[in-house]
Amino acid sequence: MRLALTLCLLLFSHVLAEVPLPIVEQGQSRTRVGVHPEAGEWERRAASDLVHYIEEMSGARLPLIDQADALHQALAETTPLILVGRAALTAKPSLEPRLQALQKPRPVLRSDAIIAQRQGNRIYLVGTNDESHYYAAVELLHHWGCRWYLPTDFGASIPQQSSLAVDALDVAYAPPFEVRRYWLSWHGDNSGRAEFMRRNRLNDLSVPAGHALGHYVDDLPGAGSSAQAICLSDPATAHHIAAQVMERFAEGAQAVSLGMDDGLYDLACASDSVLAAGLWDKNFMAPALTDPFMALYNNVAEITQTRFPDRRIGFLAYSNITLPPQRHTVAAEPLVAYLAPIDVCPIHGMDDPACPPSQEYRDVMYRWAQTMQGRLIIYDYDQSMLVWRDIPNPSIQAIRQDIQHYRAAGILGVDTESRGAMATTFLNLYLRSRLYWDPDVDVEAMLEEFYPRFFGPAAAPMRAYWQAIHRAWEQTPSHEHEFMLAPTVYTPELVQMLAPRVAEAEILVADLPSDDLFVQRVRFVRAGFGVLQNYMDMVAQAVTQVNYPAAVQAGERGLAWRDSLTQMHPTFTTTRLEQGDPWWTGEVNQYRDLGKLTHGPQGHLVQKLPLEWTFRTDPHDAGLHQGWGRPDLDLSSWRPLRTNLYMEVQGVAAADGGEYNGFVWYRTDIEISEAKAGQTLHIRFPGLFGKAWLYVDGYLVGHRDWRPMWWHNDYRFEWDVDLSEVLSPGTHTLALRLHNEHHMGGIWRRPFLYAKRM
Repeated sequence: MRLALTLCLLLFSHVLAEVPLPIVEQGQSRTRVGVHPEAGEWERRAASDLVHYIEEMSGARLPLIDQADALHQALAETTPLILVGRAALTAKPSLEPRLQALQKPRPVLRSDAIIAQRQGNRIYLVGTNDESHYYAAVELLHHWGCRWYLPTDFGASIPQQSSLAVDALDVAYAPPFEVRRYWLSWHGDNSGRAEFMRRNRLNDLSVPAGHALGHYVDDLPGAGSSAQAICLSDPATAHHIAAQVMERFAEGAQAVSLGMDDGLYDLACASDSVLAAGLWDKNFMAPALTDPFMALYNNVAEITQTRFPDRRIGFLAYSNITLPPQRHTVAAEPLVAYLAPIDVCPIHGMDDPACPPSQEYRDVMYRWAQTMQGRLIIYDYDQSMLVWRDIPNPSIQAIRQDIQHYRAAGILGVDTESRGAMATTFLNLYLRSRLYWDPDVDVEAMLEEFYPRFFGPAAAPMRAYWQAIHRAWEQTPSHEHEFMLAPTVYTPELVQMLAPRVAEAEILVADLPSDDLFVQRVRFVRAGFGVLQNYMDMVAQAVTQVNYPAAVQAGERGLAWRDSLTQMHPTFTTTRLEQGDPWWTGEVNQYRDLGKLTHGPQGHLVQKLPLEWTFRTDPHDAGLHQGWGRPDLDLSSWRPLRTNLYMEVQGVAAADGGEYNGFVWYRTDIEISEAKAGQTLHIRFPGLFGKAWLYVDGYLVGHRDWRPMWWHNDYRFEWDVDLSEVLSPGTHTLALRLHNEHHMGGIWRRPFLYAKRM
């Protein structure tokens, strides 16, 4: 009899599982939500957000049970019950071993795992920790179609449906990465960040790894405040640092940073020189010092772990310790490294055959992962955090490839530095979060789902708008970053094509109330397009047309559009640190100052120099010996090159197709009339990369020095040469010899002649 009853109950349970369980029917519900009386912060938020979003979707407000007696009574009844966190584990203890089986055997920081399961009229939502309980609740809301594309309610997509049900639900999952995080630099607005992160299964796990080493060694002889003169491999240095680290551990710190200070280090002693072995980092143009640094870090860790075996020491694999150690090295157990690919192409992924720097980074990453034994975190730069111009800047085409390699390498996780500035980054953080949780998620399917959910009746033109932008970023030949690559992505043809898509979207939402979310989102895109359109107009007027007054007007219009975005919501832009030449406001001021030379009190425009010059690379530095600056040179082996784009994106490459580093020459002929020759003539190169020598008719007339790392130079990138004594009436040959040591090179703003007012 008892066996027959058991079989009947099992059969009845199976039948219940096959029949959809109604949670809300036509706006009415008998379902309740249960949470443990001593629930943690996110465990309790999971229960309350379930109540909130079920009500937002259906109009039905489910009772929340959070008292022990009421919860015990509810478990004895047959009405539907959603149990969250420890309440689910109490009701169904068999979930615990299943959760344990999902976790990593020996997590470095924490293992997140979830179960979202329906059994009969019970739904169990449980995780391995406080935040994971919330992720399990999100799984159910996601099952019903809830999405959070951007922080705050502006980015939420909550479907309206009067009835909600659950049929089969049995999700048991643990993500491959322990660290899944983003943070906002440059005073980005954090509104909604905490909720957005948890609703997209991110966490705040990290190990301190910022610039800190100098604080531990500034009292060593000759060290200075930056620690860049210490002997890294000296055991005495390690003991000096370890003593201070253990003091902090004794005070309760669970982890400390010994991250290198910002900038470049050099060799400070013979033992460091032996370990460094004369190796050179071509990207940072400095000695590769990873082996001496790893000697320091391993020495410190071996001392501290004797007393504090469970504490962590973080450091940066950054600057001239980006290359992995060249000797066979295994990092000591306490060490956690953050690999910061600051000098790597942020646009194209590791599998892109046209991007050698990304492939080099892939191999560097795998070697670091081997060294760190599962304790490597990627310091991911959401591209927009660089000195940019608030124009749409998607960076998903790289991460969707790279995430597969990160999983294969067994890294600890990804920590993204972003500005926020959602009008610029848009879906970057949403898509990153989904990939960090599940590297196999279908990005194209997510995007197809996104457009109708986010833009409603304007979905079709907005899909066309954003797809065109994504395509342009995927196809750009640029492997660089920062504002000067904008014309390589946002061509005049692309901007012209985007304009009618925006206008069509505005028409499609014109009949909706002004406070409707679809209207606000189209207005958000319209303002972003106003920024883009006017920025690119400014660039065209300045870089190509040499019309600086018009460039300033366009720049000011674009900044006004950006102000309108800021007024819509503070998360849409990040401008609080803007000052000086690197920023958009600084670029406008630069054009204003150039306008004083061409259309103002300091001078007037005499001649725009040709947009296209003849060009040749000089890999063997033969030009000086062969006189490539003289007027009568045979130019049959030279090629044309524009002066409004830097040379790499015009196909200038090394013989093997990689980045060209070395000498190049530009040449053009100019005609000087009698009237022009009588003035105080100057040539201005308003945008020029590299060490430069200017020849007129074969004779050197000027030299400009240059710091090898281009971003260490004056951010105006200008050069002015007085030609008053050398430009007589007639035809003259201008020849510009440049040396590009690394990164972008050449002329990228059109040069001009101007007469200086005396």
